[in-house]
Amino acid sequence: MTQINFTLDLADLKEKIQESTLEATVKASATLALNELMKKEQEEHIQANSYERSSERKGYRNGSYSRSLMTSAGTLLLDVPRTRDGEFSPSVFKKYERIDQAFMIAMIEMVVNGVSTRNVQKVVHHFCGKKVSKSLVSELMKELDPVVEKWRNSPLNTQHFPYVYADAMYIKVREGDRVVSKALHIATGVSSAGKREVLGMKISNGESKDTWTEFFDELKARGLQRPQLVISDAHAGLVSSIRSSFAGTSWQRCYFHLSRNVVGLLPKKGSKEMKAQIKDIFDAPTLDQARERKNKLIDAYGEEKKYESAMALLDEAFDDTTQYYQYPAHHHIRLRTSNSIERLNQEVRKREKTIKIFPNLASATRLIGAILMDIDQTYANARNVFLNMEEKVK
Repeated sequence: MTQINFTLDLADLKEKIQESTLEATVKASATLALNELMKKEQEEHIQANSYERSSERKGYRNGSYSRSLMTSAGTLLLDVPRTRDGEFSPSVFKKYERIDQAFMIAMIEMVVNGVSTRNVQKVVHHFCGKKVSKSLVSELMKELDPVVEKWRNSPLNTQHFPYVYADAMYIKVREGDRVVSKALHIATGVSSAGKREVLGMKISNGESKDTWTEFFDELKARGLQRPQLVISDAHAGLVSSIRSSFAGTSWQRCYFHLSRNVVGLLPKKGSKEMKAQIKDIFDAPTLDQARERKNKLIDAYGEEKKYESAMALLDEAFDDTTQYYQYPAHHHIRLRTSNSIERLNQEVRKREKTIKIFPNLASATRLIGAILMDIDQTYANARNVFLNMEEKVK
């Protein structure tokens, strides 16, 4: 790449500094620098100085025109040089673009971080003194499409994920004149190095065994190897898909969801002690002790009609809810619930709620994909591991 050196008219710049406010000074400095840069780029393009006769000349100057550029320093009015053949385009602008790349990225980041389009417009107007349309912000967001698509298709065979979390949440998407509910499937994994990673996402019309299987098939096609354990709630379609998609993989039913379901079947009055005993079951240091506590509770209350349904559910779900005991003890608190991915869902919800209703499926995929990419980067940059994997998983 050709290196371009340029000098500024220091006397002119000094005069502007002395007569301007700080904001105007920054804008004047940026304007001078960018105008000089464009002149040098034009010279590189033509390969000849003004009035210079040269066999290497590739064109002729043709004056300049004024063009505004929105930047984080404000709106600048630049003198853009041009050539007779119209082929010269300075690096300051992409063709037909009036917003610098850094400012574009800043606007995109605002949307990804949950700032509404309306508030993005207000921020731009405050800093630049110019209004941008909602359609412009939407067009800028489309710049994310190839980036999100590349991330969604990135290979997963570069490392093994012994633990995988899966969950779904619902979003609203406009289809013509109808507003419909869509299921957003998300999976995260814990690598053999103990780091979390967002494995992927898929938006479907609903949540069923078929939709989960399609999602898992996509992850496997990208190289996801069979995990040791999948952690999730007890949605029937999800559980069925886990068992068929990952033969030989154990399923950990979320202990928190089970406890809530069991407690929901208890009488509202007089059950405080039993709630504590249910918690004690899953806090037991070993599986044998947990089973002993469970059996003791069922023996004490199982035959009472008001507790019958709750005790039956606890007994039926016990084995699936205690799979975490098969793994290192210091992993138990992370593996026994789906809290990790539930918190991710909350973060997605917090950022996408400013949209309320996505205008189409493409916009939902774009924004949620960008949010998940951002969260994934946060996981990658975390100083501490999510799980200490020095003690090998069985």
